[in-house]
Amino acid sequence: MDSTMTINNSDPLLYQQKHDQVNKYSPNLKFLPCNDQVRELQTILRDKNTSRSDFKFYADRLIRLVIEESLNQLPFTESVVMTPTGKTYVGLKYQRGNCGVSIVRSGEVMEQGLRDCCRSIRIGKILIESNAETHEAKVVYAKFPQDIAERKVLLMYPIMSTGNTAKTAVTVLKEHNVLEDNIILSNIFCTPASVKSLLSTFPNLTILTSELHSIAPNHFGQKYFGTD
Repeated sequence: MDSTMTINNSDPLLYQQKHDQVNKYSPNLKFLPCNDQVRELQTILRDKNTSRSDFKFYADRLIRLVIEESLNQLPFTESVVMTPTGKTYVGLKYQRGNCGVSIVRSGEVMEQGLRDCCRSIRIGKILIESNAETHEAKVVYAKFPQDIAERKVLLMYPIMSTGNTAKTAVTVLKEHNVLEDNIILSNIFCTPASVKSLLSTFPNLTILTSELHSIAPNHFGQKYFGTD
């Protein structure tokens, strides 16, 4: 993947074609299906003139869509139920053993979206400090469900510029015996460089994002929490 590649989303068809082209470089890079609604939400969140209240409202909408698509990456099993008419219906249900892990602080903005979809899901946390000059990431705190090694993990981190923080988080999960192919990184905006760095280090990791662009909106967490 060319680390300088950008996606021009001025045309919906071209936008999706370019996403598909990028996806050929790594089948583990997944995208939220693009439509005008998604592109509008992305535009609002990138607009410097968006008010904080509007930013939070539209961020929550996009987060919910990303979480829903992330959940589609989890395994399902066949489920047969009885309908009120007395007929059976063959459907699907989630396999047991899923959990969420948020990378504090910005990853916490995605927790409510996950709880809205999976009301009893367990959520762990990782706190990582990053040096502003060297971008070196250091783990400060990590707390997970005791049986996390047996679970599929939805790792929540909305913005990726370099990928260093996410790489550190994946390393911590692997140190807790979580299989690499059991980790799904749920993301809103990421750069080509961060994806290239992550997937070159962890080729079996799955990344689900709404947009791949050379410029990441690093103001996201501060704007969402009102600390900008």
